[in-house]
Amino acid sequence: MHLGNGMKNIGQFFKEVKIELTKIVWPGFNEFIGSTIVVLIIITLFSIYLGFIDFGFAWLARNVFLGM
Repeated sequence: MHLGNGMKNIGQFFKEVKIELTKIVWPGFNEFIGSTIVVLIIITLFSIYLGFIDFGFAWLARNVFLGM
């Protein structure tokens, strides 16, 4: 078993990764902030939605099992 070839492949892999990372077009500051705001709004709305669903199921379970 020859381990030197595996290390050569790993080195080649990281060299190619470095080349590919230079090709990435990173978002500008305004695009980054805009996307972050959109994500935070969606998370907030989804959390509120899940809170209502949880409250509804808790109310339903309380009425079904405890008869209140």
